[in-house]
Amino acid sequence: MIDAVLKGVQALLAFTRAAAALCLLCSVAINFINIVGRYFLAVSIPWAEEIMLFLMVGCVFTGCCAVAWEGRQIRMDVVVNALPPKARAALTLLSELVMIATAIAVAVFAWPIITQLAAFDERSQAADFPLFIPQGLVPLGYVLMALLVALRLLFGRRRATAPRDASPS
Repeated sequence: MIDAVLKGVQALLAFTRAAAALCLLCSVAINFINIVGRYFLAVSIPWAEEIMLFLMVGCVFTGCCAVAWEGRQIRMDVVVNALPPKARAALTLLSELVMIATAIAVAVFAWPIITQLAAFDERSQAADFPLFIPQGLVPLGYVLMALLVALRLLFGRRRATAPRDASPS
């Protein structure tokens, strides 16, 4: 069962990494086309900034899944690393549990707003793009992060991450 879960996680990570890369590549392409149009043809794309912003949201909130699985999310660990191993492990576990709870809370509180954006067909000003899509990526990313951290804690700790103290030579 653990192997099946880990294979599923690897498939999810491959998908989210590809989605993040695609969002980033599209953003760079739109920016490049807009720069060429603005400086060489004296024409700019009016919706480019909005769509690039939405693509960056997509890049961040799909790319955060790999970070959560590897346990490399931002944390203040100077004090934690100075603690004895048992206290360090306990505080690290508490930190992971707080992260899961916070991610779930963000998703729960965001859901009504996203459903309202979809119900009222709210759209961006310049691109006329449905706003529930980029707004929905935020709680989706948080839910996936919570799921991956929980799975890492349950199944994948010994396989998911390399020791943090190990540095490449």
